[in-house]
Amino acid sequence: QLQASGGGLVQAGGSLRLSCAASGFTLDYLTIAWFRQAPGKEREGLSCIDRRAYSAYYTDSVKGRFTISRDNAENTVYLLMNSLKPEDTAVYYCAAARRLKGCTIRDSDMDYWGKGTQVTVSS
Repeated sequence: QLQASGGGLVQAGGSLRLSCAASGFTLDYLTIAWFRQAPGKEREGLSCIDRRAYSAYYTDSVKGRFTISRDNAENTVYLLMNSLKPEDTAVYYCAAARRLKGCTIRDSDMDYWGKGTQVTVSS
């Protein structure tokens, strides 16, 4: 099971760090991605990281502001979100994919999904 946490209410320009923790299995062999879904909008893939943290990907909307990282010893993946904007308000989800190389933010590639955490950015 994956569980995202760390969401909350923050003012525009602020920061939050989301965590994605796994229980019952190891994340060592999985690539991890972060998604978000705002009310009335489709789920959006934001970022992903490969199994050994050799590479990461960011969609344009978060590039330069969000940083994904992982600590396999802690079985946790993080998403540090800086310079938050009101349009970042959404439920954030983490997901995992069995993938040997690189990483992916395509919904259909995910094998495991976590419950989301709400992020609200006030103006």
